[in-house]
Amino acid sequence: MYTVDVVIETPKGSKYKYKFDEEQNRFRVKKILPTGLAFPYDFGFIPGTKGDDGDPLDVMIFAEDSYLPGSVIECKIIGAIKAKQTSDGETVRNDRIMAVPAMTMEEDKEVALHHFSKDRIRELENFFIYYNKMEEKEFKPLGILSAEETWKIIKEGSEVA
Repeated sequence: MYTVDVVIETPKGSKYKYKFDEEQNRFRVKKILPTGLAFPYDFGFIPGTKGDDGDPLDVMIFAEDSYLPGSVIECKIIGAIKAKQTSDGETVRNDRIMAVPAMTMEEDKEVALHHFSKDRIRELENFFIYYNKMEEKEFKPLGILSAEETWKIIKEGSEVA
């Protein structure tokens, strides 16, 4: 089992995208999503990491309820949507890590991303495609990574490992 602390930026159901501003040490509203679009699950980042895009590694958390922005949740890594993102002619890897809270009421249930239905995965991919398109970025899903493959990416992106 691979676990990490995740800082929640944007709660499930929010039409506002929050982003932690390290310089100001506070959360900012980064954007408002159009009517009918909301974050399908809690969205956050792994502190002490950095992805190819220069930001901390992104995590989407599948939980019974949503958490408040700024909450730190210990999470089990279940896999990732492997992806490329293109912005201003530059293409970088920008995977979306998927996790579940380590502390849950469903402790006996083993979860892995490859157990999710193809429709559920496609919905997540489409959310990220559309979300990035709003910022004139292209998000291209490249497949699903296992928890073990995802853990290697987290370790590679760790500033404190």
